[in-house]
Amino acid sequence: MVNSKRELIRLVRRPDGVVIDPTGKLSGRGAYLHSRRSCWERGLKGPLAHALKTNLTDQDQERLRAYLGTLAEDTPEDEAEMASDGQVL
Repeated sequence: MVNSKRELIRLVRRPDGVVIDPTGKLSGRGAYLHSRRSCWERGLKGPLAHALKTNLTDQDQERLRAYLGTLAEDTPEDEAEMASDGQVL
C-alpha cells in the first residue's frame, strides 16, 4: 500500500538543521516518514540522514526524538500492515 503525502510527515533539511514541515511547503530537501514510532526509530538510525543527504546533528536528533515521543505506540494492526507491505520491523 502506498500512502499519499498527506498521510505522511515531511521532514526538511534547512540551513539551521532538519525540521518537521507540517505545511509541506518549506523549501529544502525533504523526506517523508509514516506517523508510526517504528518508522521514526528506523529512520533515525540512518536512512533519514541518507535520504536528506546530511548528517543529523545532536540537536536534530534531540528535536526528532522529542517528536517521536509524541507518537502513539504501534498497534498490532500497524505491524500487520507493515508486514503485508514488505516492511521489516
